[in-house]
Amino acid sequence: MRIGSVDLTREVLVVAEIGNNHEGSYSLAEEMIGRAAESGAQAVKFQTFRPEHYVGRDDGARLARLRKFALSYEQFGELAKLARRIGIIFLSTPFDLASADALNELCPAIKISSGDNTFFPLIERVAGFNKPILLSSGLADIADVERATRRISTVWRKTDYLGEVVLLHCVSSYPTPANEANLGAIKSLADRFGGTVGYSDHTLGIEAAVLSVGLGARVIEKHFTLDKNYSDFRDHQLSADPAELAELVRRVKHASDLLGHGRKTAQPCEAANRVAFRRSIAASRDLLAGTVLSWDDLTWVRPGDGIAPGDEANVLGRTLRRPVMLGELFRTEDLT
Repeated sequence: MRIGSVDLTREVLVVAEIGNNHEGSYSLAEEMIGRAAESGAQAVKFQTFRPEHYVGRDDGARLARLRKFALSYEQFGELAKLARRIGIIFLSTPFDLASADALNELCPAIKISSGDNTFFPLIERVAGFNKPILLSSGLADIADVERATRRISTVWRKTDYLGEVVLLHCVSSYPTPANEANLGAIKSLADRFGGTVGYSDHTLGIEAAVLSVGLGARVIEKHFTLDKNYSDFRDHQLSADPAELAELVRRVKHASDLLGHGRKTAQPCEAANRVAFRRSIAASRDLLAGTVLSWDDLTWVRPGDGIAPGDEANVLGRTLRRPVMLGELFRTEDLT
């Protein structure tokens, strides 16, 4: 499947999760898109919301912070244009229905956050856009994921849309302890649901994100900041800075190269060794012309450009036309 210009069957999509690390500064959001692109990420992702439709009135401190952080739909439109100009995919997570509608015009795929994988009105609204969905599975068990994907499938069947959900393994703890990252769940999601899977990482460092490639992740989401000490906002500390993001991109690409296509075939680099490393049937001792060959006369040596192992029946009981020395390959023309 594809997310924007990225074919996930060919490359792993690394998403720089800017989220709210811009803290409401449009100019910082612009800078972060550029720095993420410079670091090699193929996509950036934000969070889009109307604060009063995201948290309740009683949560005053959080509501005040979200009001400070919220960018307008118009600003997101300009950020999406910037991303297109510099060749990076623009994504965002909506946290309410109106924000989802606004992002439908801007994003080639829509992300559903872990906290909202049971927010079925939002899930169904996003499914109605008929585009790929990135569904984060934090806080969920298999039954929860089944319910969410079933809602999406029901909407898509009504329009005959043959879309795909990318299930992202996620642990919604900030930061996630290493002993609870549970990366093996990536493979469990792939085995249970098929299709494309990925990983939304909240651990410290980049090791978990790189390791996820070996477990089948084709989309990796890592929080991104320009400075881990930018403010006391929690997400900066668990985010990758530009240097770490660049290293993450490099190591993900290397891991993907090492894993290859997964089909067991001889590789092109082995071609030159195919003959050199294989065996041929040869003389186990010096043999005179006229010798009728028995099993004790045979040994097997490199290279493999003579009579192959497995073809001993074509040698046994045959008579030598000429002397053959120890270790010399038998040739068909030498045998009567």
